Amino acid sequence: MNWDKFIVDGLKHGDPLIIGAVVSIVLVSIAIVAGLTYFKKWGYLWREWLTTVDHKKIGVMYIISALVMLFRGGADGLMLRMQLAAPEMKFLTAQHYNEIFSAHGIIMILFMAMPFIIGIMNVVIPLQIGARDVAFPRLNAVSFWLFFFGAMLYNIAFVVGGAPDAGWTSYFPLASTEFSPGVGNNYYAIALQIAGLGTLMTGVNFIVTILKMRAPGMTLMRMPMFTWSTLITCIIIVFAFPVLTVALALMMFDRLFGSQFFTMTNGGMDMLWANLFWVWGHPEVYIVILPAFGIYSEIISTFSRKNLYGYKSMVASMAVISLLSFLVWVHHFYTMGQGAAVNSFFSITTMLIAVPTGVKIFNWLFTLRKGKIVFTTPMMYSLAFIPIFTLGGVTGVMLAMASADYQYHNTMFLVAHFHYVLIPGTVFAVIAGMYYWFPLIAGFKLDERQGKAAFWTIAISFNVTFLPLFFLGLDGMTRRQYTYSAETGFGPLNLIATIGSVGLMIGFAMLVYNIIWSFRHAPRETKGDVWDGAGRTLEWATHIPVPVYNFAVVPEVDRLDAFYFAKKEKRSLFKDKIEKIHMPSNNGQPFILGAIFFFWGFFMVFSMWKSAIVAGIGVLILLAMRTFERDHGFYIPVDEVKKTEQSYGGDSV
Repeated sequence: MNWDKFIVDGLKHGDPLIIGAVVSIVLVSIAIVAGLTYFKKWGYLWREWLTTVDHKKIGVMYIISALVMLFRGGADGLMLRMQLAAPEMKFLTAQHYNEIFSAHGIIMILFMAMPFIIGIMNVVIPLQIGARDVAFPRLNAVSFWLFFFGAMLYNIAFVVGGAPDAGWTSYFPLASTEFSPGVGNNYYAIALQIAGLGTLMTGVNFIVTILKMRAPGMTLMRMPMFTWSTLITCIIIVFAFPVLTVALALMMFDRLFGSQFFTMTNGGMDMLWANLFWVWGHPEVYIVILPAFGIYSEIISTFSRKNLYGYKSMVASMAVISLLSFLVWVHHFYTMGQGAAVNSFFSITTMLIAVPTGVKIFNWLFTLRKGKIVFTTPMMYSLAFIPIFTLGGVTGVMLAMASADYQYHNTMFLVAHFHYVLIPGTVFAVIAGMYYWFPLIAGFKLDERQGKAAFWTIAISFNVTFLPLFFLGLDGMTRRQYTYSAETGFGPLNLIATIGSVGLMIGFAMLVYNIIWSFRHAPRETKGDVWDGAGRTLEWATHIPVPVYNFAVVPEVDRLDAFYFAKKEKRSLFKDKIEKIHMPSNNGQPFILGAIFFFWGFFMVFSMWKSAIVAGIGVLILLAMRTFERDHGFYIPVDEVKKTEQSYGGDSV
């Protein structure tokens, strides 16, 4: 075997950043193994986490993975900013720069934002609809492990074989073997397929969960707004992700088997890739934005002490956004020569999507109007989102004009717009949601003083980082630019942006420190409705932390915000008596399946066909075992449920 193909060029050439990455990975791996062995936690890890099908624990694993990827992608962003901090910088080589900005986009969108959103969905949605778990608990575990091992496969590319370097969009012909002969873009094609398959399963699972497992009396128009946003998002996932899967499969065939789908000759079409990618890619933006809108709706309503203004118009606007999201993808290549008529059509649809988004902004503002606003940490992120996201939206309308986009498109102006939409629109939201719902899984709130300090650091640093990029773009600085001369005059604004990026990393580090500090020192909550009795939806109607079965008795709903009105009218949502509760059994097959997919993907990347076939057979064997398995779960006896309820202090309300 030629071991040289596994060694990345950075190691061969002694790149200190690559050497540092390899050393840190080895040391962290050794520390984890040593820690688990020393504290004798291998059995606990297997029983409680690696084999779990509990939606809450799966949600926690998604969120932990997302936080790790936040720092991984954030470190990439910081390295990009360091390279651009001054003219003629030599911090990164040109090749390393290409690899870093390619990874930054994929990691932050697919391996940070997506799992963070899905993690919060997993924790909250079954509780909000009064269910005891998702519709398909084991499929939920399979979804997570496919995502996790897909993410790990993508990340090892930087130290084994070589990283993707054709941008996060991986446009052809740049991503072809002719222009990218290494294995980096093989990692891209296969790792994203594995992770995307898990996301597609999640979409199906939550659609069924929301449509079929709602509490008695919870009609569609009585669902919380976060549940609505999740349902619409999962419908987009089911329609959009198969397009990405097909595109990646065709990319894999081109790179590994010599097919000609995206070539410039022999009947191939490089623009076919661009169309397929953005038919998925632009709905993907709303896959991470719409749940964020749902999170903001819950938080703003709760801490304004008011019902959400314009509930029906909020639902309708999200539905319209979901439809329009599939009709705007061509605005990503106005400059690629498809003609005035096509550009005009997609310019109109792109500007139209701002209308339902604007409706939501006004709904939140009217919810705030005359409200008794409480400035908690999640509320501060929600309030900061409105003006920052509006600026991102306005610049998006500027980019929607095809004639103007000819000037803006390939500049830092677009980079600034993209971050002004996605960071307040998604990152602020998942941080706010984590603070807001953290007691459900941990039994305590994160420290508010530290949370607000981190908020101000992140919010200020974000604007210091990305506001200068608007002006750099208008001055003519192109995106993906590796270096620039002093004569361009780009240096001062780039230096300011780099200082801001350091502040962002400090802010995110403060957030993680808050979690660690709060685990050790925060007072434990003794009641379910932890936000001073302001909870409106069913997740606050159970105990803190939430029992494994969620609700001892399934609640009954008769209106929107049923829990709020039940408290106000001093009545209970729980009318039946306690009975034995059916729960799904833990199982190790999802973890093993994900691990086999990881090895299958690795073997495919390096064209190790015999090993890949063996791994593929392993996948088929596991699927066959599941087909013939008869695991009907188990029941929690009434006495055990009553004992658990008494340990929490009595009834669920």
